[in-house]
Amino acid sequence: MKFIDEARISVAAGDGGNGIASFRREKYEPKGGPDGGDGGNGGSVYAVADRNVNTLVEYRYVRRFRATRGGNGRSSDCHGKRGADLRLRVPVGTVITDASSAVVIADLDRDGQKALLARGGRGGLGNVHFKSSVNRTPRQFTRGEPGELRELRFELRLLADVGLLGLPNAGKSSLLRALSAARPKVADYPFTTTEPHLGVVRVDPLSSFVIADIPGLIEGASAGAGLGIRFLRHLARTRLLLQLVDLAPPDPAADPERDAQTVVGELEQYDPQLARRPRWLVINKVDLIPVEQRERRIADFLAASEAAVRAERHFAISALTGEGCQDLARAVFDALRDLPAIPPAVPGSAAPSDEFADEPGEGEPAP
Repeated sequence: MKFIDEARISVAAGDGGNGIASFRREKYEPKGGPDGGDGGNGGSVYAVADRNVNTLVEYRYVRRFRATRGGNGRSSDCHGKRGADLRLRVPVGTVITDASSAVVIADLDRDGQKALLARGGRGGLGNVHFKSSVNRTPRQFTRGEPGELRELRFELRLLADVGLLGLPNAGKSSLLRALSAARPKVADYPFTTTEPHLGVVRVDPLSSFVIADIPGLIEGASAGAGLGIRFLRHLARTRLLLQLVDLAPPDPAADPERDAQTVVGELEQYDPQLARRPRWLVINKVDLIPVEQRERRIADFLAASEAAVRAERHFAISALTGEGCQDLARAVFDALRDLPAIPPAVPGSAAPSDEFADEPGEGEPAP
């Protein structure tokens, strides 16, 4: 299934049914008085987090969703039928914002969590409500209220404890494969990762954490170069960032120190708060450096770059051979014990203003 992590939709709650003006007319009660019933309330629209859904593809091409209208009131003081609610299933981790104001409506970070998106209109009143001692034959009634209409933005943010950062071909996907059962594509050309991947890292039978791999960043990503920064949103919930650096790039003109600073710069431009999150430097591909030169190369790199990238710790690994990977996993797990969870977005707060390219959709499902 195609991975879609953002969508813009419109939702319409059902209108309330109309009340009616009716009078009781029976054989022995020709003037039985008013008996017009109320209209039913319109159906509301809800979003429900479902752990069995992992993409927003359902909302990428079908954009308009409407709950059913309430039924009109009837005679004999019968109320109209209430409109059926519409429940939109979304992945756990979906943030819903108002498209016009960018205000957060809900952050659905738990399975089964529900949020009201549009409230159904209230049904109108029948003439039985207007009966009084001076108005015995009321002909007044009210029409149902319209349901709410809203333009919404859905944005999926993956639920992960650790996020991987780095340039293309830094070895992020290889590290994910080395630490977990995830099998993202690995190849010797850049941008083999075109969508985020999750993996569960088990440090022992009862202990694990979730790690997220996103497509690599390049210089100018914040301006749209490469795949841009659109996938950085998936690091918003991570508590620890691992920045991978290729210490043995195949291109002789490559500069690992400059590459490390490029990633940090793009991260700071995207979200300064995310850039201040705990971040470790992971020096990868040390297996390509002769053993007698390895310690000196690592020391020179750290001396030239660690102050610039402001990493809290550093590790030297080889994702290909597995060297140092288990030590890294254990250190990450121990650190996560002391790192607080990232709170969900607060409803009513402003959402990030990054925009995304959207494709036109068509069609409206039957309620």
